[in-house]
Amino acid sequence: MTHVQFPRRSGILLHPTSLPSRFGIGDLGESAYRFVDFLARARQTYWQVLPLSPTAFGDSPYQSPATFAGNPLLISPEKLYEIGHLARDDVQTVPDFPLARVDYARVTSYKNDVLDRAFARFREHAPRAQREAFEKFCAEHAAWLDDVALFLALKDAHGGRAWYEWDAELVARRSSALRRARTALAEPIERQKYRQWQFFEQWLALKRYANARGIRIIGDVPIYVALDSVDVWAHPEQFLLDANLRPSAVAGVPPDYFSPTGQLWGNPLYRWKEMARDDYAWWRARFKLAFTLADVVRVDHFRGFYNFWQVPFGETTAVNGRWVKGPGKAFFRTITRALGEVAIIAEDLGEFDAESRAGVDALRAEFGFPGMKVLQFAFGGDATNPFLPHNYTRDFVAYTGTHDNDTTMGWYHVTASEAERAHARRYLNCDGANIAWDFLRAVWSSVAHTAIAPMQDVLALGHEARMNHPGTLGAHNWTWRMLPDALTDDLAARLADLTTLYGRAPLNTEH
Repeated sequence: MTHVQFPRRSGILLHPTSLPSRFGIGDLGESAYRFVDFLARARQTYWQVLPLSPTAFGDSPYQSPATFAGNPLLISPEKLYEIGHLARDDVQTVPDFPLARVDYARVTSYKNDVLDRAFARFREHAPRAQREAFEKFCAEHAAWLDDVALFLALKDAHGGRAWYEWDAELVARRSSALRRARTALAEPIERQKYRQWQFFEQWLALKRYANARGIRIIGDVPIYVALDSVDVWAHPEQFLLDANLRPSAVAGVPPDYFSPTGQLWGNPLYRWKEMARDDYAWWRARFKLAFTLADVVRVDHFRGFYNFWQVPFGETTAVNGRWVKGPGKAFFRTITRALGEVAIIAEDLGEFDAESRAGVDALRAEFGFPGMKVLQFAFGGDATNPFLPHNYTRDFVAYTGTHDNDTTMGWYHVTASEAERAHARRYLNCDGANIAWDFLRAVWSSVAHTAIAPMQDVLALGHEARMNHPGTLGAHNWTWRMLPDALTDDLAARLADLTTLYGRAPLNTEH
């Protein structure tokens, strides 16, 4: 079969929450457009983001209450002001938020208030064209939006409690209970729909701006969804739940280089045979939306489509699990029949036995999905380590590190062993003084068709700028923000030079 072709290109990983802004969290306003301009000046092709869904407990974009929805915290108040949904005072009087971190509790309270005011003003003053645009959005996305808006309104009405703690009739989605809820919560439901409309309006406008400047968006689809999500509440038959709608087994990974006891994610697992009955309709819709929001999609924990680690519900670690076969090639044949050839990056990291490695590689190869190489995993072993650049082949996306790693400076100075540091210095022929850019050079010069670095590595930031520490609920997870003066012309020129030198710069006619 033919495959999507990946030209030799490069890009930066930066989640929108990490952008500078006056409003306590990065958003889809002016700084996002400035970042796109920086990428273009730096001759980059890709902007990679994390999942754009709403976050809940722990602030992780990988544990969303609504995987089809956009995160309202990313909505720009300034953009709402520009279209008349906020007054000038609404965007001028802003709390004194920290610049370098997201304080999610304060930001959520503030943003909810601003978005409520915007919705009220829209209902009172919106011109006919805007009302029609809103109604059109609601109709086009009704298949997921109706359930999402109802779920989020019900969750607010229940003080944030998980859906399986609601009244029994709502837990079971009795039609009479749902009708009563839709009537009683009509305004909060419309408010949730308004937020989704504005997220999609702002994100797709930003994507068009990026695409027009030769920048492609790499999105992210987590393989699993949260138990406390509209996805499980609305489709319980598609998940491995018991008669009481509680998981009988949950997701995770066995012990690996991230954790000696594995990672117990706790997400419910899919009933793959049940999903196959309607040709994976839920997944087809999910990927269709993902490719509306992005040009390329990274599938997190791709290995789970080949085989997945199933842990009995109630275990306290992921040690006592077992491997179970996933849907495999039949699944992606269905997806490609529905969507055509799609540009997917397969996150295929982790510890593999020989049979699983061969199976995952065959799955990637049949559909032309590149895997991932992470340079931070390369050192401390010998010359056969598959993460060393001389062992790469073209069909990979090479990273200095990811959102789950320390920054490269943090890795070198805090996380790595002395043996790893010494190996890195020998391999890269450097003294470690400029290790972040030594890593960039190694990845950019590699044969891998795509090279990506987190923005923290381009800025040569230390351990304090780490985005996430897997398997923990650390206070600083997901909170890092780039400072307002970080994107200098000198930095763009330096990255552009490296990108041109190693043949990753697009032709000028492409921008």
